[in-house]
Amino acid sequence: MKHYDIIIIGGGAAGFFTAINAAEMDSHAKILILERGKDVLTKVRISGGGRCNVTHAEFIPQDLVKNYPRGEKELRGPFHSFMTSDTISWFEQHGIELKIEDDGRMFPVSDSSESIINCFLQATEKLKIDTLKNQSVQNIEQVDAYWNISTNKDQFSAEKILLATGSNPKVWKLLEKLGHSIENAVPSLFTFNIKDSRIKDLPGVSTYTEIKIIGQKLESEGPTLITHWGLSGPAILKLSAWGARKLHDVDYKFNIQVNWLPGHTSESILEELKELKIEHSKQQISKYAQFELPKRLWQQLVKAATIAEDTIWADLNKTQLQALSLQLTEAVFKVDGKSTFKEEFVTAGGVNLKEVNFKTFESKLLKNLYFAGEVLNIDAITGGFNFQNAWTGGYLAAQGMSSK
Repeated sequence: MKHYDIIIIGGGAAGFFTAINAAEMDSHAKILILERGKDVLTKVRISGGGRCNVTHAEFIPQDLVKNYPRGEKELRGPFHSFMTSDTISWFEQHGIELKIEDDGRMFPVSDSSESIINCFLQATEKLKIDTLKNQSVQNIEQVDAYWNISTNKDQFSAEKILLATGSNPKVWKLLEKLGHSIENAVPSLFTFNIKDSRIKDLPGVSTYTEIKIIGQKLESEGPTLITHWGLSGPAILKLSAWGARKLHDVDYKFNIQVNWLPGHTSESILEELKELKIEHSKQQISKYAQFELPKRLWQQLVKAATIAEDTIWADLNKTQLQALSLQLTEAVFKVDGKSTFKEEFVTAGGVNLKEVNFKTFESKLLKNLYFAGEVLNIDAITGGFNFQNAWTGGYLAAQGMSSK
């Protein structure tokens, strides 16, 4: 049996970040990372379209936590100890400069996730952290003051272990055997599948919207992207994250109401349409998009209001004006299923948060067992927030393990 001071199970972002910080805080600690796959840091590689969305430019803990449908209350304290500004400083100290994009997302200046991967791999080499791949953990047990870990290949023991295994059902089962309770995993961050003539021929069209899920207290606003499958973009992804459990319960079959003109109501738009009828009386309605909407979307909404393509404004009747105002502000779409958002598969579910000490990310039930990242029932909306949870948890867990 091979013995270490600290064993990290999971060779992803949270695992590597914890290992590096633990080694920097205690230079004498013998540390091992166990990864079940043939590669480490695979999610880092594909994040942000291969650019790695490291964090988000939100610098107030109370505002940052609002991006976590699960974990909002628990992360408030940890974010006062390690959050965005600390992440930026940490990466700068390790040779990686970050930049802020217009939407607040932060990436390495290199625009390549390989910068982050190389940073982590160089640090583990320099700090003499062992990394073993193709090591699938079969069993974890606590014997006296040590943790014994059996993999498909070897036996290991350590005084302290950290699980950074993400959404791995097999590891959750092992934790249940040890006495932890697990919140069942359901998908989060997904796009809505919609078959509707109004958007069928508009993939690639993007515009700012307000969206409500009918019959649920779920609404959001933000950029919305029409895809070949239906609707995506930040407004949709926010809804999928906040509604992860409720939408799972209805088997991803529900109706949404889209306001293509945020801040306006059907009544206010009806008044504006009446003015347009007077101002542009001889103009064909379909020919010129109004309200700064993408032209092809405007044409489809006009058509959906049963207005013929060659109709001029002067010929619009009261019923058509009302129908158009409703299409613009209260368009109802039927959602039938979901699709994974790019390769960034995120789940809601994991270790029950009541069983974790969020000062150190140590188990309240089992001594010297720590957690970081999505193994916990914590997940965020898209934009770098899931990584920030990994960095914060990893740093505080490293601190907790090093102070013992």
